[in-house]
Amino acid sequence: MALVELIDVHFRYAGSEEYALRGVSLEAEEGEFVLLVGPSGCGKSTLLRVLNGLIPHFYEGDFRGVARVAGLDVPKTPPHVLARHVGMVFQDPENQLFLSSVEREIAFGLENMGLPRSEIRRRVREVLELFGLEELKDRAPYELSGGQQQKVAIASVMALEPRVLAMDEPTANLDPISALEILSLVSRLTREKGVLAIVVEHRLELALRFATRMVVMDGGRIVASGDPRRVVLEASRLVGFPPVVVAHQLLRNRGLIGGAPPLTPEALSEEILGVIGWRR
Repeated sequence: MALVELIDVHFRYAGSEEYALRGVSLEAEEGEFVLLVGPSGCGKSTLLRVLNGLIPHFYEGDFRGVARVAGLDVPKTPPHVLARHVGMVFQDPENQLFLSSVEREIAFGLENMGLPRSEIRRRVREVLELFGLEELKDRAPYELSGGQQQKVAIASVMALEPRVLAMDEPTANLDPISALEILSLVSRLTREKGVLAIVVEHRLELALRFATRMVVMDGGRIVASGDPRRVVLEASRLVGFPPVVVAHQLLRNRGLIGGAPPLTPEALSEEILGVIGWRR
């Protein structure tokens, strides 16, 4: 059974004449890193709100179709129950962090779940180690850098042990190095913990290297889905080409290189070195 299953989902916000989602169907399994892209206003954030139950429970409007997450019927399941299966991370971590220390921040959601104190300590200790936050556990979140704050926000969510991690532009306010660290961490969670990550991200040059699948939306519909190497070419009109793909296309058009486009500069350089016969 798919961990996320959307079948012909439509949604129109109250007061709007246009549907934000139009017949969206999507299946995703554990261990996937799904990169969700498309122009502004195409429905990406709305789709994430369906996954964690904000739609239809908090946002009023017209909802139709089938939405199941971890086997739960989203319209019939209270959001606090869905929150145990779907962790949501936003682009501005300051909106999610409000306690006096990193350790207390991570423990907060666990305490609200009513877990035994020994289990809370175990989970807090585990995520502090997993995210490399041990030395920051007594620091206040507002004292941290943007990248560190985002790590704390993700750690706080992952302490709840969700099966789905939904992220809405989590690197929007980060420098490229911090952004790569965050996306690499998410990729590690999919591989080692079997988490399904669905990530909205505009900076393709950073995110493509981690994606196992690329899903493109336009006008409230999914217009392409599949292998990132194929989809990035099919959907270039909507999302543009990352620089590494542009470089590959230029070389390919001159007959200097062939094959599918690489997704990282490292992969392109290896391909070029192979063509010229360089061996390390």
